Amino acid sequence: MTTTTFPSPTSPEKEAMLAGRLYRGNDALLVAERLRARELVHRFNQSLPAEKSTRDALLRELLGTVQDAITIEPTFRCDYGYNIHVGKNFYANFGCVMLDVVRIEIGDDVLFGPNVQLLAAGHPLDPTERTDGQEFGASIRIGHRAWLGGGAIVCPQVTIGDGAVIGAGSVVTRDVPAYTVAVGNPCRVVRTLDTARAAAESG
Repeated sequence: MTTTTFPSPTSPEKEAMLAGRLYRGNDALLVAERLRARELVHRFNQSLPAEKSTRDALLRELLGTVQDAITIEPTFRCDYGYNIHVGKNFYANFGCVMLDVVRIEIGDDVLFGPNVQLLAAGHPLDPTERTDGQEFGASIRIGHRAWLGGGAIVCPQVTIGDGAVIGAGSVVTRDVPAYTVAVGNPCRVVRTLDTARAAAESG
């Protein structure tokens, strides 16, 4: 396991961001941290397919926590990187986006189809606050052995339980229980899986 210790500098806006309060993203420290992430992401996305060791090293430098055996196919996009914590045996297909202004946690043995988006960032409903440049974040958690189909979008403050399956193209606006299948926009549970068998397989 590798844990990135990069986010040691702080500022009032960064502290507000990490706490899930309203903040302004034009803060000088946050701008610098986003630039760092974009430079690492650019290098990752421009790497050659055979350069697995280079990609692994860049992900370990970029992400907050990296377990063994993770694969993210380019292209990949994120805001800061250090708020993303990934378990072992994670696979994300092409076009993954993670807006990680706050913590995004991904469990072990998780699969993402292409173009999955984890959007932990949000904007106020009040147009005056939006125009003033304020924004906020709310954390996202993906449980162990979950599978998100291609084009799934996960909105802020959502937890997807262990073993859950999210249908392709779904927009997940609320929590999804463990060992269920959920599909649609908005995403709704349509089936409960055999939890006893699923739990036994995971053991």
